[in-house]
Amino acid sequence: MKRSDLRNVAIIAHVDHGKTTLVDGLLRQSGVFRPGEPVQERVLDTNELERERGITILAKNTAVQYRGVKINIVDTPGHADFSGEVERILSMVDGALLVVDAFEGPMAQTKYVLRKALEARLVPIVVLNKMDRPDARPREVLDAVLELFIELGADDQQIDFPVVYASARRGTASLSPDDPGRDLEPLFRTIIDHVPAPEGDPDGPLQLLVTTLDYDEYVGRVAIGRIARGRIGPGQAVSICRRDGRTDRGRTLQVFTFAGLRRVAVESATVGDIVAVTGLESVQIGETISDPENPQPLPVVHVDEPTLTMTFRTSDSPFAGRDGQYVTSRHLRERLFRELERNVALRVEETDDPDVFQVSGRGELHLAILIETMRREGYELAVSRPEVITRRGPDGQLLEPIETLIVDIPEAYLGVVMEKVGARRGELVHMTASGEGQLRLEFTVPARGLIGYRAEFLTDTRGYGVMHHLFHGYGPYRGDIPGRSRGSAVASETGTATTYALYNLQERVTFFITPGTEVYQGMVVGEHARENDIDVNVCKTKHLTNIRSSTQEQTLRLEPPRLLTLEQALEWIKADELVEVTPKAIRVRKRYLDPIVREKLARGKEPRVFGPVGRPGR
Repeated sequence: MKRSDLRNVAIIAHVDHGKTTLVDGLLRQSGVFRPGEPVQERVLDTNELERERGITILAKNTAVQYRGVKINIVDTPGHADFSGEVERILSMVDGALLVVDAFEGPMAQTKYVLRKALEARLVPIVVLNKMDRPDARPREVLDAVLELFIELGADDQQIDFPVVYASARRGTASLSPDDPGRDLEPLFRTIIDHVPAPEGDPDGPLQLLVTTLDYDEYVGRVAIGRIARGRIGPGQAVSICRRDGRTDRGRTLQVFTFAGLRRVAVESATVGDIVAVTGLESVQIGETISDPENPQPLPVVHVDEPTLTMTFRTSDSPFAGRDGQYVTSRHLRERLFRELERNVALRVEETDDPDVFQVSGRGELHLAILIETMRREGYELAVSRPEVITRRGPDGQLLEPIETLIVDIPEAYLGVVMEKVGARRGELVHMTASGEGQLRLEFTVPARGLIGYRAEFLTDTRGYGVMHHLFHGYGPYRGDIPGRSRGSAVASETGTATTYALYNLQERVTFFITPGTEVYQGMVVGEHARENDIDVNVCKTKHLTNIRSSTQEQTLRLEPPRLLTLEQALEWIKADELVEVTPKAIRVRKRYLDPIVREKLARGKEPRVFGPVGRPGR
């Protein structure tokens, strides 16, 4: 059966090329919202972190009606670190809107998502967005998109893609670069005309691949996926085909389809429908909901393996337990393993130490978002510096993850960028002019060479540079890479930082704290101007006499501190340091707080074992 009343399409693009804004326009113009109803921008970005950062982290399902045809739309993340979401979602759709900025052109993630769409045999529609930009160059960008299709091995049918010229912000589209358009009707028509209608046997044994999990406090776990065959309804007996080959029985509670931003309960759904099913508490992503009498699993969606790993551990600092609600290893373990149910690109392993867990992901942002989410939920923990995951080749050669790095910079900064990327074992692949006085450079760089580079890059280019990177593959180990060139300033005692102490140290130290900040021994309070670590007393006060006045301290001028965000802290720390994360604070600390222990370790001596982690001997 072929369903002419339904289309399933995903919106894919590089970060910040306008996917979510385009979905806003499609929802508005299809009549999802009432006239005069207040609607926030990027309505699908419901997660607090998504709205703060202006990026999509989790894939979202919605649906619109256009001239009797239901269009299921899935908005996917644009950042490479969340590509695990993209890989799963593409298995639910038949077509993909590839959104490309009409000035920037194809970027790193554009290449990745397009490759995945072509591998899934989806029908592509290219949308050149931001046509309202005065510097838009649609013809050159379209040529670059065509070259990308050819580079990725697209066949003749895929290369013959339709093109829509749009301004998502204005809610307009047209089929000509010279016509600004009046609304998004040309895009609706293109979707209906070019995205294939779903096909399948509605009377055959049920097959539904679970691609996303949600949770509702009233009904529990919600399994979301597309029906490949058969029908499903509330109260229906089903089998769950596990990833390991086992089969379990279950019964659905409710079945929902999507309408606008809502889920609508239905009595029956069939081939092609994207549905949300409740009542199956044990179902996992990648498993198949099937017929109980004739269970037939669908192929499991492959998700690329993690390339970055770090340790999560319970916090043992002197300030542990002050801010957080969840502070024990049991809390930490439960939360991390619960994350695995939805975050398929994540890996969590227990270690010999019950307080320490090895967590691996697709990149720094992938792991940082998890840490930030846990922090806001009330967890306290300490995390280590991210490290790359290496492999051994068939011949025993050491292999490491290599990234494709794309930077857009003014010509004046070419020299310093080439020098810094070269020192990080980067190799220039391509260089083109991307505008007046602008260059686009493409490198292949070891993933470990990019840890900590973003802040340095922005400093080197005075904030004018833009960089993006994407996993390229595993390649031969490229040799040692210089680490951080400056040491840490470490608090030598516990107390409250004073203006007097910071003022006298600021010529040698760039501080991460302000006067009045509580510190403890072993906490990193700043960056030393030289390469060695230095112990400093930031709690020192001026002795008062009948001549000196305490008000004199108010006239001391301090340099503005460098207050580290979570990502900046993860990039900055060395192997012997941790980032302490609480709901109210982000602190950098030494792994071993006692200076005597650190000194012995620096001399290669093994300290005695006693006390908790971070105390002498551990």
